[in-house]
Amino acid sequence: MDWHSWLADSGLTIPNSPDVESLIVAVVLIAGAIAIGWFAGHRAAPPLSDRLKRLGGRAAAFPEKVVAAIIQYGVISLLLLVVGNSVALSSLALMLLAVALGIAVGRLVHRIGRTAGLGKGTATIIALLALVAATAATLGGMQPLIHGLDGIGVSVGKHRITLLAAINAIVIIALLYVVAKAANHVLVHLIGRASSLDLAQRVLVQKLAGLGVVVVAVLLGIDLLGIDLTALTVFSGAAGLAIGFGLQKTFGNLIAGLILLMDRSIKPGDVIVVGDTFGSVGKIGVRAVSVVTRDGKEHLIPNEQLMTEAVENWSYSDRNVRIHIPVGVAYGCDLALAQKLMIEAASAAPRVLDTPKPSVWLKGFGDSSVDHDILVWIADPELGVGNVRSDILNRLWRLFADNQVELPFPQRDIHVRSMPPPAPTER
Repeated sequence: MDWHSWLADSGLTIPNSPDVESLIVAVVLIAGAIAIGWFAGHRAAPPLSDRLKRLGGRAAAFPEKVVAAIIQYGVISLLLLVVGNSVALSSLALMLLAVALGIAVGRLVHRIGRTAGLGKGTATIIALLALVAATAATLGGMQPLIHGLDGIGVSVGKHRITLLAAINAIVIIALLYVVAKAANHVLVHLIGRASSLDLAQRVLVQKLAGLGVVVVAVLLGIDLLGIDLTALTVFSGAAGLAIGFGLQKTFGNLIAGLILLMDRSIKPGDVIVVGDTFGSVGKIGVRAVSVVTRDGKEHLIPNEQLMTEAVENWSYSDRNVRIHIPVGVAYGCDLALAQKLMIEAASAAPRVLDTPKPSVWLKGFGDSSVDHDILVWIADPELGVGNVRSDILNRLWRLFADNQVELPFPQRDIHVRSMPPPAPTER
């Protein structure tokens, strides 16, 4: 079969003598649509890009160049679609118009897919499908194409899976993914800007909104794909057992994370101590809480562990934290002077608060030193406490050296007893 007969069987008619006047009209219409699209893109892109940046929150996600391209291809596609349905053209001119429309639609779909985060290969495949569909629809050849794709398939039990159904599923899933991702991003940004909610409430509402978007997308996908859920009732018992045993910890951590966000016992930015882990809460995720230590290590602690174990929250109701710094001085020094120097060293530290004021407690009399405890308050525990101790002790070392305050060292008294001479022995 030659290509003329194949196109004729597909619903496309190729004339033997091209209509030059109709071709010129088609070229002029295509050029006009391109010019109008280019003008509209360059005029509308700057304000629309700024608007999308404020709405989406990420400047890199909506560059002006990408927004201009989407507007251009969208306007070109719309104008060519209107022209193809309103102007009477010859078959060859209509084919030229259909190819131009298909290219514009393909480029539009490719740009949108890449902006939404699809991979280059996936976006290209979807764009090619859109190009073929738009071209065939303009030429009136969709019905033969649809019948041909619907005729290719396999039967599985009472159901038949065709190539057309597979293509529809791919397109629907891709569209739902793009729309759900964009909707979730916009909702997260809008909720993050809500000044009436505190940080923990914003995180909770963002997670609930994300779950809602996913649920709505799944339900729409099931409805659009025509999946019969009654066929899955046989597996409901097995699925329940799998969730009960295999996913018990996963759902437990999910519920625990939501509870932590609702009761606000642990919030992003809090300084907590869990076991041997000390650090600030960076993120409360679906499965675990991220705790960043002063060493730059990020510990992922399961949400359920924070619900069942004892947790020290240094900033639960008040961010002011008191630090204990043990110091010992020798017995022969002036205690009043030593305590005065301790207060001076503590007050000179930049992170130590003026109110409450630093204080010194006499703890007891040790074996070789008089033991004291310097008590200071800080308001930024997330910056660490070890550096505050080091700063105060360094200052105190210099002050003790300048004022002849002696630091203790272990001292022991050794008593040597005289022993009786050994008894004489016979040779």
